[in-house]
Amino acid sequence: MIVRTTEDITDTDRDVTSADGNWRSKRIVLADDRVGFSFHETTIAPGSVNEFHYANHVEAVWLIEGDGILTDLETGEVHELRPGTMYLLDGHERHRVEPVTQMRMLCVFNPPVTGREVHDENGVYPLIELPA
Repeated sequence: MIVRTTEDITDTDRDVTSADGNWRSKRIVLADDRVGFSFHETTIAPGSVNEFHYANHVEAVWLIEGDGILTDLETGEVHELRPGTMYLLDGHERHRVEPVTQMRMLCVFNPPVTGREVHDENGVYPLIELPA
């Protein structure tokens, strides 16, 4: 049995912030936990523009706070995001998230993320962030 709080993760190697400061991800469950998926709580700053691509993962996102716009960069489809919205990236879609207000979401990745991976606009994922 694994029991953790986000306070347990804050300011540890499981607390990841993007280089531009637009998003922060608390990696609650990772590959080392050996349950077959990873589980994150992610916040994204309002007014930011964030392009993501997960070439090697399927991701399910459940928005629990905030609102914004999701754009599928492959098809041009635009979706409104608000609390209670779920989106599933099952085709490795390149996508853009533009929060109007701070967004907080719960994210599940399969296969699981291994650690401090960061995103890359070319979809090369995972990239391991090495210690300085």
